[in-house]
Amino acid sequence: MQLGEIDRQDGRPPYRQIADHLRSAMDRGELTAGDKLPSEAELTRHYSVARMTARQAIQELRTEGRVVAEHGRGVFVRMPAPVRRLASDRFARKHREAGQAAFLAEADKAGVRPSVDQIEIDRATPPADVRERLRLSDDERVAVRSRRYLADDRPIEVATSFLPLTVAEGTPILEANTGPGGIYARLEETGHVLDHFVEEVTARMPTADERRRLELPDGVPVLVVVRTAYDTAGVPVEVCDTVKAAPAYVLEYDIPAR
Repeated sequence: MQLGEIDRQDGRPPYRQIADHLRSAMDRGELTAGDKLPSEAELTRHYSVARMTARQAIQELRTEGRVVAEHGRGVFVRMPAPVRRLASDRFARKHREAGQAAFLAEADKAGVRPSVDQIEIDRATPPADVRERLRLSDDERVAVRSRRYLADDRPIEVATSFLPLTVAEGTPILEANTGPGGIYARLEETGHVLDHFVEEVTARMPTADERRRLELPDGVPVLVVVRTAYDTAGVPVEVCDTVKAAPAYVLEYDIPAR
């Protein structure tokens, strides 16, 4: 791997030039996922800079999420998360009829092994924005389902569903295992045949808890997808707030031009 030299005429500080050299080596494929970066001592000798300068260069790459430090071993190019392309038909009835919830259908298409853990079920007063989306009165309660999804044993998203308690009570929606087809299959069994979904997608940095649950290194953002499900009568029956590890996803939408 060729690191280059510090250009003293360059307006960029030396640590940024070093970070650029390492980043370029990754982009060229000279440093690939799992490879160990040169140590601070090696960078210090090569570039004839202070150790703090080398440390700042590595920290910049850590902040970007390009590398991860392992205590006692060094700094390594971060392994990529399994990429899952989310197609706009992932909530199609054909998947539910085949006994697959949306996550299972997506994982099957992506060729990864899906699993779910950290399942929590509760009955609660919803947050104000959820109450507004579900058109509930101030005193109405909701069923809350929180869970973490993994692909090939790597956590990639945390989802929390809110459903009117009048709809979910007495159904497997309030059980750990909702059965074939997931929540949406159970909703349709109660007579709420689904008609369409509205999704809002934003991006931000994760909270400390989200970073812990998704096992994200510093500097890695998340996608936040808030989805509202409507039945054929136009009644909102579920709000799902999903926090996704951004490097693990490509969102794909097929939008008719008519």
